[in-house]
Amino acid sequence: MSLSRRAAAAAALDVSPLATELSLFAPVLRPIRSGNAFEETVERLLHTIKLGVVRPGERLPAERDLANRLRVSRETLREAIGSLREAGYLESRRGRSGGTFVVTDSVPGAPSRRLKPSAAARNDLEDALAFRLAVESGAAQSAARRSLRAGERARLLRLQNACFEAPLAGYRPADSRLHLAIAELSGSPSLASAVADARVRVNDLLDAIPLLPRNIVHSNQQHATIVQAVLAGDPKAARDAMAEHLDGTAALLRAFLA
Repeated sequence: MSLSRRAAAAAALDVSPLATELSLFAPVLRPIRSGNAFEETVERLLHTIKLGVVRPGERLPAERDLANRLRVSRETLREAIGSLREAGYLESRRGRSGGTFVVTDSVPGAPSRRLKPSAAARNDLEDALAFRLAVESGAAQSAARRSLRAGERARLLRLQNACFEAPLAGYRPADSRLHLAIAELSGSPSLASAVADARVRVNDLLDAIPLLPRNIVHSNQQHATIVQAVLAGDPKAARDAMAEHLDGTAALLRAFLA
């Protein structure tokens, strides 16, 4: 959808384009509070790219906005962007429609990785899956407890439909965006940030196994059930539906590690 069409749709729902499009940044671009400002800025920007919050071909927010969100200096931000530009993730364009654009969401030129079964890999997997189950099912439950505004409801449905419409190669970013939206709708910034962290860990593992078209069909059916429960204001159904959905992903990952 073009920016003008997004703006028109937002106006029809009495919400701003910023509210409908940029709110997914909140769980990922949270303020940096450690002494490793440069390293954590690189990490936050990479998470934004890998989770599909900003997809290849799309532009990052303005430097002023990014620096304010991360609470880092413009100099630190520019150094982080420059490093990712040198690594091949970003490119800068000049002119009226210029800015910093995402080039790729994976390590440029890296060979595809496959999971190698080992005790360490299985332990890491089980830890990631347990963490994800706790935070994502809790986020769905909390989102269903809230009285969602018209714009929030419309955005959730739009992101659900984007999963149905996504090509195979673009499915995982679309899936991540939907899960991040549900987490944000929980109303808890801390919980939303935890979901973003869980998604990064699991996506790194999922990138090592093939996408199965039949599984995607089933996953989208489960997405619809989760969204319906959230919109209906049914916390138990939302939590149970999310847990069932995550169990399917867990089964696939365990199968490829066996």
